[in-house]
Amino acid sequence: MTINCDIPILGFAAYSGTGKTTLLINLIPLLKKHGLNIGVIKHAHHAFEIDQPGKDSYKIRKSGANQMLIGSRERWALMVEQEQTNHIERLQEYINQFDTTKLDIILVEGFKPEAIPKIELHRPSLGHTLLCVDDSSIIAIACDEKPKINHGLTQLNLNDYQSISDYIINIFIN
Repeated sequence: MTINCDIPILGFAAYSGTGKTTLLINLIPLLKKHGLNIGVIKHAHHAFEIDQPGKDSYKIRKSGANQMLIGSRERWALMVEQEQTNHIERLQEYINQFDTTKLDIILVEGFKPEAIPKIELHRPSLGHTLLCVDDSSIIAIACDEKPKINHGLTQLNLNDYQSISDYIINIFIN
């Protein structure tokens, strides 16, 4: 499936425990220094709750509301209950929820199978194979040490957040 969006989308793909979230929380402030407005989509492999049991929003959603929006002066959140299906990846659905007129780039954590430009995070010490071998949408690899095979892609230092930020700005924003 082709993903459609009118602004750049960049994914971060890696095995669990490689440091995707750590990278994002260090990368986002660096990108913000360039005046970028950033959307983030994070894939969760399990059910999760963002509102707390006992709170009104939780009670309303659990009573059967298919969509529940809670808002204040500072933020709002829309919770949508979805039917469980075999269609696990719903990236396009999530992208469509963003107001892309107020964003410069969407960063995506996870969603490995999706055909979007991705930076692979790889730590050879964890013993996983490189995803880029079977995924032509990976455009660069961020490693904490040199991989054992020649992958022919741009290689970034996984621990050098500034260089990864510069790479993203040069490839996706400028």
